[in-house]
Amino acid sequence: MKKSHQTDKAPKAIGPYSQAVEINDMLFISGQVPVKPETGKIPEGIEAQTKQVMENIGAILNEAGYSFDDVIKSTCLLSDMANFKAMNEIYGSYYAQNPPARAAFAVKELPLGALVEIETIAVKNS
Repeated sequence: MKKSHQTDKAPKAIGPYSQAVEINDMLFISGQVPVKPETGKIPEGIEAQTKQVMENIGAILNEAGYSFDDVIKSTCLLSDMANFKAMNEIYGSYYAQNPPARAAFAVKELPLGALVEIETIAVKNS
């Protein structure tokens, strides 16, 4: 059975979608932009924005009973590939061992003027 997940420790959806949906021990986290849930603001710079995105993903994983160890796939969207190296360093610090499969793309622009957005898929290890 499909179950939606929502936490106040990550930004509210800015459209008609759930923060995450779980089905059959799989969690699909919607693309997270770097909005600080406490303030509704986006921090300056790619490093701070990537860290905030990863913190938002972590909060959703935690609320649903998952962890970064359960992540099997990420898709990283960047407003500029010039930010790839800096994003990669912050992103990689959350996956020191057994990193998930991943794709990274540059797109024309992201919601709210963000520099980075990341969507995530996690699976419970039985």
